[in-house]
Amino acid sequence: MRMDLIQPFINAADAVLAQGLDCPTSIGNLSMEEEAYRRKGVAAEIILTGDIEGRIILDLAPDTAVRVASHFAGTEVQESDDLIRETVCELANQITGNAVTALNDQGFHFRVHPPLVHTSEHGAKSSEDTEALVMCFETARGCMFMNIALRYNRRRRASRRGVRLPRRRTPGAQRPSDAARARGARRRRRRGRRRAGRPVS
Repeated sequence: MRMDLIQPFINAADAVLAQGLDCPTSIGNLSMEEEAYRRKGVAAEIILTGDIEGRIILDLAPDTAVRVASHFAGTEVQESDDLIRETVCELANQITGNAVTALNDQGFHFRVHPPLVHTSEHGAKSSEDTEALVMCFETARGCMFMNIALRYNRRRRASRRGVRLPRRRTPGAQRPSDAARARGARRRRRRGRRRAGRPVS
């Protein structure tokens, strides 16, 4: 996975978490996720489409999620409180928003979909063209995990390689028939004879 896509998310997460939680953060672990992603607790997922495609998952263990939500609420929050899920979604939204701003400055154009609570126990596996990177941010409130799986979309990848993709044919459009091609060839020959001053048959 290209670091020019990932670095803005690392920088954004570091800034958002350090400022929001009023504590320093550090990356404790960074690894490629080859198997299906396993959710650790309360997780929010954001989908990206456009020049860049993929998803971002911010995942907090249940006790960490309670401490983080309580910090933002200014009071103790129960583990079953919806505010916990809303807090994780808002953090994911802020991190992605900051990263998107940096990527827009690099000339990328894409759509950021609203955050959703990620309830599945497992996420999608890495594929041939999409690798998942998992990193752990250590904070005074606990460890927070961010799972990033991004790729250039098909046309963006081709343009970066200098490859011209075939245009999509309009539904219902047909190729010229052999007879139509022959008529076109005869017309071109007649025009050539006129330019040369030869009689046209």
